[in-house]
Order: sequence, then C-alpha cells, then structure tokens
Amino acid sequence: MVGIISSKWTLPVLYALKDGTKRYHEINKILPDMRQKVLTDTLHKLERDGLVVRAVFAAVPPKVEYELSELGNSLLQIIIALLGWTKAHVQEVHIAREEFDSKSADE
Repeated sequence: MVGIISSKWTLPVLYALKDGTKRYHEINKILPDMRQKVLTDTLHKLERDGLVVRAVFAAVPPKVEYELSELGNSLLQIIIALLGWTKAHVQEVHIAREEFDSKSADE
C-alpha cells in the first residue's frame, strides 16, 4: 500500500487534479517535466488503485477525462495538509539542518 504514494509522480498527478476534471494534455501541461509514458502509466496505476476515475466519451477523436475519485480526494486532503505543514515549518527544518551540520563538522 505504501507503493501507492511512494511513486515519484503519484502526488503531483493527484495534486494536478485538485481543481476538478482534466484531460490528458491539461495534466501534461501542469507537469511539463513528466514524460508522456510516465504520465500514462501513473494515470493507469491511479485508476487501478481507485484514486482516479477515467471517463471515455464517444467522439472523434475519443475524448478522455480524468478526475479524482472519492478515495483519491481523501488522499489529496492529506497531501494538502502535508504541504501546509511543510510551509509552516520549512524554516525550522533549515535551522535544524544547519545546527546538525555544524555539530557534525566539529566532530
């Protein structure tokens, strides 16, 4: 189960879907450093895990949209909380690292 969130791109893709339904190219535009194959694979894995819902509409060319499932949205709320914690405590972490590094240099 930890594998669901330990993938490098899982959290960014879920976060990219935070504002609602998106088409593939919209997600790709939000995450320009992500290769297309990796995005495709990540979306398939998230769909398989029940975090993303994929909807295909009969059109030429076919229209495909992705959105967070209820389960995916519940995970997104945790991600947002983690981001909030990170922003609130980033300075403390930097200070702790500097103190640790200075102690390590003295030894």
